[in-house]
Amino acid sequence: MAVVVLRMKNRGALTAAALALLLALPVGAAAQGATPRPNEQLEPAESLEGNYLAAIVAGAGRDLGAASVFLREAIKGDPQNNDLLERAFVAFLADGAMTDAFRAADKLIQRDPSNGLAQLAIGIRALKQKNYQTARNHLQRGGRGRAADITATLLSAWSYLGSGQTNRAIETLERLKGEASYNLFRDYHAGLILDAAGRKADAEKRLKSAYDSEKTTLRLVDLWARMQARNGDFEAAAVTYGEFDRLLPNHPIIRDGLAKVAAKQAPPRQVGNAQQGAAEVLYGLASAGNRQGDEAAALLYLRLALYLDPNHDLAILTLGDILERARQPEDAVAVYEKMPVTSPLRPNAEIQAGLALENLGRSEEAVKHLTGLISERPDDIDALSALGNVYRSRKMFQEAADTYDKAIAKLASPGRANWDLFYFRGIARERIKRWPEAEADLRKALELLPEPLGRERALVLNYLGYSLVDQHLKLDEALDMLRRAVELRPRDGYIIDSLGWAYYRLGRYTEATRELERAMELRPSDPVINDHLGDVYWKTGRKLEAGFQWNHARDLNPEPEDLVKIKRKIERGMEDGPNANVVEPKDPAEPKKDGG
Repeated sequence: MAVVVLRMKNRGALTAAALALLLALPVGAAAQGATPRPNEQLEPAESLEGNYLAAIVAGAGRDLGAASVFLREAIKGDPQNNDLLERAFVAFLADGAMTDAFRAADKLIQRDPSNGLAQLAIGIRALKQKNYQTARNHLQRGGRGRAADITATLLSAWSYLGSGQTNRAIETLERLKGEASYNLFRDYHAGLILDAAGRKADAEKRLKSAYDSEKTTLRLVDLWARMQARNGDFEAAAVTYGEFDRLLPNHPIIRDGLAKVAAKQAPPRQVGNAQQGAAEVLYGLASAGNRQGDEAAALLYLRLALYLDPNHDLAILTLGDILERARQPEDAVAVYEKMPVTSPLRPNAEIQAGLALENLGRSEEAVKHLTGLISERPDDIDALSALGNVYRSRKMFQEAADTYDKAIAKLASPGRANWDLFYFRGIARERIKRWPEAEADLRKALELLPEPLGRERALVLNYLGYSLVDQHLKLDEALDMLRRAVELRPRDGYIIDSLGWAYYRLGRYTEATRELERAMELRPSDPVINDHLGDVYWKTGRKLEAGFQWNHARDLNPEPEDLVKIKRKIERGMEDGPNANVVEPKDPAEPKKDGG
């Protein structure tokens, strides 16, 4: 659901600075493969300055636990420093240290009542404690502005439900006027509030209005189908789930819903009280922030949402994913472990925990974890696929192919949701020189892929098309595939590089130069693309520029086997023939993550 990300007024500049210092990943860190700090016992510095600087360094590396430790010590050295207190508050909240966060928020609003984030946090605490009037007081002081107003309005409406004032809750929601997008928020939360209050007919009308205006949001689809099933209309619920399944096949929540309504079992209500409703508001804000790239704000909203509703499975999965992308896989594993055992997302969380272990460099543990899941659930195709992806990422292509074989053997009838299994097995088989079987798998993946998934089709077209060109097979068809892949992903430097490299292999150097220069603009720091561009420059007589590109590729940390070839070209130039001394293109395929 599209929602507006909360922005604070007055104290917003300092809050933004605190977020930037404590939660922003430096540009170079991801590229350099920053590794998380081991969980050893931290030793605070002996001075205020030392603890402050240590906190900044920890925060820049996204080690929120360490940042919290050092800031807690720093506050002891300068308890009256408001800026320091705010940075600590943000760090505590981001780390999920809620007791410390609320204690800091209390102090902040005593000194500066205009601190919007602190007022929001204290309002959420009051909601949790069922002190609804107190919650409204803090929410109304949480700053002004479009985003702050919609947040306060939605949360206040749920607080009125907690107070037993359903009509007042709906009246509060009716204030959301002025923009078409507000209708969705108003009807969605009005439907949930009326449902929680037992007013089924009114609830159905409002939630249906929200669903009719937005049928592509998982959470809204699931809640509407649940209401249909609880009202006894299992056929309509199956249609609702089925329509989304055609859009995003085989999602665990949709699978679970379809199974329940097929068995005439009504899925239970997900949002039944003020605390769960307020958590739903915060989850929506977090989802919007996450989609817009504002991971810091999303992290804070998710911590508050899970404080209110610790069993919100989609919030758990989203938080774990953000922590993984922030290079905090140990924290992500801890979050995934909190997934309720009854949730249909529990298997996904367990699989993601295994992939997080792989990201930590603990490959043996990752394989052991995933094989353990497969032993417990031998028919779990997702777990088999994840294990195959781990093997493939480690270039253990025979093991990967064998694992994908087991997953595909479990399929009664391959459907569109299984295209990636054939795609990944095709990659593994191509790498172990089993081309006829690999081609069959890649073509099967294209056959299964629904047309709306153009981004995914581009990956398969790219791999199949390049592989055919590389072997000088079906060249006209292969070039058509690569051109189509570029049409589907016109900003993907790796796919454009494949098209350019195909032209190079065919000796069409003018077209190769055009495409490889486009790829370079999009991915200026990729050693493979730099190397390819150097090759085509050499072939077109631009030998000085070729040397520049090869030197740049050498300095960008290429694969060891590629580095040998690059150095040889720097020293000697290229030998005769279009394919001499070449470095193979980077595999654009990445392991697919499941989840909501």
